[in-house]
Amino acid sequence: MTLTNFEIGVLSFPALLILIFLRVPIGLAMFLVGFLGLYLVTGSPNMGLTRLRAATYSTFASYSLSIVPMFLLMGYFATLGGMSQALFRAAAAFIGHRKGGVGMAAIASCAGFGAICGSSLATAATMGRVALPELKRFGYHGGISTASLAAGGTLGILIPPSVVLVIYALLAEQNIAKLFLAAFVPGILAAIGYMIAIRVYVALYPERAGVSARVPWRERLWLLAAVWPVLLVFAAVVGGIYGGIFTPTEGAAVGALGTGLIAYFRGGLTWQTLIDSFTATGRATAMIFFIVLGAAFYNGFLALTQVPQTLSAWVGGLGISPLLVLLIILAVYLVLGCVMDSLSMILLTVPIFFPIMMTLDFGMTPEQVGIWFGILVLIVVETGLITPPVGMNLFIINAMDRATSMLETYKAVIFFVISDLIRVALLVAFPAIVIFTL
Repeated sequence: MTLTNFEIGVLSFPALLILIFLRVPIGLAMFLVGFLGLYLVTGSPNMGLTRLRAATYSTFASYSLSIVPMFLLMGYFATLGGMSQALFRAAAAFIGHRKGGVGMAAIASCAGFGAICGSSLATAATMGRVALPELKRFGYHGGISTASLAAGGTLGILIPPSVVLVIYALLAEQNIAKLFLAAFVPGILAAIGYMIAIRVYVALYPERAGVSARVPWRERLWLLAAVWPVLLVFAAVVGGIYGGIFTPTEGAAVGALGTGLIAYFRGGLTWQTLIDSFTATGRATAMIFFIVLGAAFYNGFLALTQVPQTLSAWVGGLGISPLLVLLIILAVYLVLGCVMDSLSMILLTVPIFFPIMMTLDFGMTPEQVGIWFGILVLIVVETGLITPPVGMNLFIINAMDRATSMLETYKAVIFFVISDLIRVALLVAFPAIVIFTL
């Protein structure tokens, strides 16, 4: 039986998922499925090699992609500069004496570090090293300790700058600066929602969390003054971008330089740590870029099969509510988030779902729909990072606390997942929260 091009494209999805379940790296899996798919569609083994040459150049010739290593490097320099410790100490000084306050301080410090990092996994790992011992010292149960830091780490990809948001902007051809601005309010809502989740948990299980001693105001202000480098870098990067002084890519370079100088003057940046930071940044960037290349190759194959275009036309002709279509798409992201990482989900699904969204009438301009959808996707992807059974942040934090079972972490993280779902519902019902600046 001869398959049509559309059928080959549709069958590529289960083939890709099977490879992922077999633990084939996602970038390699997309590349292999795309290469084989091109052969089946065209009948020529040379088409894959030709496409590889074209896709490699067209993908990495994008100037905007240079923002990725700059944001990653900024996160490494921020760690060397002791900014993570300063953020947590300052937050704990202000609210640590309240019930659940040390956990809330961990969330607040994750939000602050996320504003100069851009990576969820890096935020979770960095703040985990800083805050986890303190949470244990003040009597926090292992489950709520690990769950709080895993959830707080997700703020790294929501609060600008965000590497995942940059990738979405490139895929959907949206303005990076406008996406960063649109993510601010949802990012603040996320931090507040996580703090409320901790407060609810502590109210239900008061024996699982302690409090720190009240810190005098003089010491509070002194600790607050120690976080000025974070505010300075954030203001320089974000203010410069929105003020039109430089582009997002240039802003990322300014941020990397600024955090590097701070780390140097604080004694954290030596010749060896500089080389280590460059090496770690290079490895992380290579991993991300390989996934981007695999996705470009696979999406090129899908475009040839007309799967995205056909699905868009089919959904548009169903006559069902656009809101229902959106909810189905978000539900798919929640399911995929249980087994895939955030970047892979974005690269795999946006080329398929974004054209569908553009055919639906939500009473907004195409630009508003594109940015609103991007923020919603980012939040649902963020939820996937802490959703059992394969939330990446859960594994990172749990690996730092071998005494806490994964089951205990799963039980506690449900409070944060519920907070995320409430936030998604709020943004779906009131798009103006996201697009009010457009």
